[in-house]
Amino acid sequence: MNKIVHRIGPLLVVAVFMAAVWFLYRELKHYHYRDIRNAIGAIPTWRLLASLGLTIVNYVVLIGYDYLAMHAIRHPLSLGKISLASFTGFVTSYNFGALLGGTSVRYRLYSAWGLSAVEILQLVIMMAITFWVGAFALAGVVFIVRPFPIPDKLHVPFTSVYPLGFVLLAISLGYVALAAFHRRTLHIRDRQFPLPGARMTLLQLSVAALDLCVAAGCLYVLVAHDITVGYWEFLGMYLLAVVVVLITHVPGGLGVFELILLTLSAPGSAPSMVAALLMFRIIYYLLPLMAAVLLLAGHEISLQRAAAERVWAAIGRWSEPIVASLLSWATLIAGMVLLVSGATPIVPGRRAALEQAVPLSVIEVSHFVGSLIGAMLLPLARGLHRRLNAAWWLTMVLLGAGFVAALLKGLDYEVAIVLITIAVSLFVCRHRFYRKGSLLHEPFTSGWVAAVLVVVIASICVGLFVYKHEEYRFSAWWAFTLRGDAPRFLRASAGALVVLLTFAIWRLLTPPKRIPTERLAGDLQLAAAVVHQSPKTMAQLALLGDKSFLFNEQGTGFVMYARQGRSWIALGDPVGPESERAELVWEFRELVEQYDGWPVFYQVEEECLPIYLDQGLTLLKLGEEARVPLDGFSLDGSTRKGLRQAHHRGQREQLEFAVISGDHVRSLLPELKNISDAWLAEKQVHEKGFSLGFFDETYLSRYPVAVVRQALNVVAFANVLCSANREELSVDLMRHLPGAPASVMEFLFIELMQWGRQQGFQWFNLGMAPLSGVDDRLLAPLWNRVVHLAYQFGDRFYSFERLRKYKEKYDPVWSAMYLASPGGTALPHILGDLTTLIGRRR
Repeated sequence: MNKIVHRIGPLLVVAVFMAAVWFLYRELKHYHYRDIRNAIGAIPTWRLLASLGLTIVNYVVLIGYDYLAMHAIRHPLSLGKISLASFTGFVTSYNFGALLGGTSVRYRLYSAWGLSAVEILQLVIMMAITFWVGAFALAGVVFIVRPFPIPDKLHVPFTSVYPLGFVLLAISLGYVALAAFHRRTLHIRDRQFPLPGARMTLLQLSVAALDLCVAAGCLYVLVAHDITVGYWEFLGMYLLAVVVVLITHVPGGLGVFELILLTLSAPGSAPSMVAALLMFRIIYYLLPLMAAVLLLAGHEISLQRAAAERVWAAIGRWSEPIVASLLSWATLIAGMVLLVSGATPIVPGRRAALEQAVPLSVIEVSHFVGSLIGAMLLPLARGLHRRLNAAWWLTMVLLGAGFVAALLKGLDYEVAIVLITIAVSLFVCRHRFYRKGSLLHEPFTSGWVAAVLVVVIASICVGLFVYKHEEYRFSAWWAFTLRGDAPRFLRASAGALVVLLTFAIWRLLTPPKRIPTERLAGDLQLAAAVVHQSPKTMAQLALLGDKSFLFNEQGTGFVMYARQGRSWIALGDPVGPESERAELVWEFRELVEQYDGWPVFYQVEEECLPIYLDQGLTLLKLGEEARVPLDGFSLDGSTRKGLRQAHHRGQREQLEFAVISGDHVRSLLPELKNISDAWLAEKQVHEKGFSLGFFDETYLSRYPVAVVRQALNVVAFANVLCSANREELSVDLMRHLPGAPASVMEFLFIELMQWGRQQGFQWFNLGMAPLSGVDDRLLAPLWNRVVHLAYQFGDRFYSFERLRKYKEKYDPVWSAMYLASPGGTALPHILGDLTTLIGRRR
């Protein structure tokens, strides 16, 4: 059911948009495009500047939503980070809404800054409560004090907003009373919802009310010179329109917002209202979006200078997860701007200059090509969203061509400025688009399809309105004159539709991208060749034989994974060249999406975290990996006194160490099997797997084995994992006889480290101390606190704390290890699947 809703939801949004456009057309059928153009010209410059100033003030006020929500969930974050998340989050959600994932910008930023999925969900809920409570309170007061009639054409059960005001005010006052007098936690069924105190509630009301008052002022100052409605009555109309927009989920409220305000406004004021709404769209929506794009471009330019300021570097770290998404949405806007420009006539004041400077044939071709470019940019925006390098190159070419076409077809310098701004931003951010692949194979979500439809329908409807008084004849298709704006619109619209239909048909006829099949035995040979080039010993676990592989096209890298429930769990970061890691993560995610699974990456390193954040995954710290530098390792000095004593004790017990390999390992396997079985029986455990080695003769025969003998008999052993270029040494399967000396494993470790140093290895990997180093602050992410509690009190199941203390004796370098997964409510299921997978009987 959820899948069906997810798929048809965007199509319902398109249907709502089309209905709004139809009613808008009926409202404006008695007006001409010329009336609206004249109304735009009649807006005084000082009013435009005042609207711009109020817009800046409003975006500052909007920071209050994030700030209050962050305070409520008790997660400390700098004001700079909160401000950036607020600005980019509201810019994208206002322009694109949930249809294109505009709301995900805030999620990605806060995930990168350490908030868990649960905390982000709490933050978003808190912000929504702040808005709705404030909107209800403000609307209730305004509707009661300054009521206005509701036209019959809206078909609502009220003839006036007066009774609705009491309902809304009662809801908001009920929330205030609940927060002031009820206990701090509200219990609904089996769920708990924290409530803010009275002070926080008043701050919520204040922020939301101030936001809505200033936002309404941004529009009112543009229209106040030509309407008789006062500010407070206009504020009520604005509030009603905003609520309807939020209910419909149309991106930016395009069409719906305009329809409500036009319906509520006085007869005869439609041209002034439409003119004000158009300028409001540019000032309040488009300019902040361009500012966000320029902010990211400025950061990228500064990073390429030696004297880059630290503030830009900080912005870069913060903006990393959202750059490509924001630029892809900006490209979608560029396509829309070109299509709308192609649907409108040449500005009268520029027509004469254009006639003298540019031949008619050039004008005609430029107009047609400009609309074709606009149509092509729409699907290319999706390619940029998927970080495709080919999409970046083609977009850069088209933006350049669109810049020239905009100037040649009508001296549209405004359009040219938008295009060149986006092109420059894309150019300086070119390294963000690294993926190789074809746009024909990239999935188009129903949200993106709906967005493209909305843009195309909007541009065509603009043209139909502008030229509604024209007589459309077949001969108009072939009319080429300087004043033939309507024929140019027809040709441009037809060309744009042909481009999009061709792309759609091409996608439908293109064979689907090959989905890798699960193979084990055949892939092990190819995997072994890649593993032997890896500097990480974890890569050796690929050869256990219990995993599937996803290889890149060249066969030089892979993701090793196994399935458990809905979880597709990859072990570690992709194995292979660093340049291929990001693409392999993308391909793994696409593979998982084919089966409606959850992509999970277990034990990933800190240096690769940006790749997973780029996927919108949540990070959970699992613990810390201990690596001992072997270059200066010795038993000398006071800090190694304990190790020295353990080693001497082993020597007194006549323990002897050796590393064997090849045929010697195979001949010793029966004896090692007996030791392994005895160890399992004593511990009353069974073999595990996936991230832990198990006794398998084929697996053990691949590697050297460290053995400890006593009186010529093997009493302990461990297989030795060696990485490429002698970068790292580690052990996996460690077993000893029940009657072996207590110090036997410590003796084995010490001897093996000394052996590794003599062989020229750089590091000895002691493995991960699970759940250690996880933040236990009250303000730490929820799942991190759960993990820390397991670390403190989980000794009855596993000696987590003692394990870390044991590894500390070797003075290792600790590095964090993470789980990257969808998070949220899926996380408990994922952790359960992971436990089942590792503990599965072998």
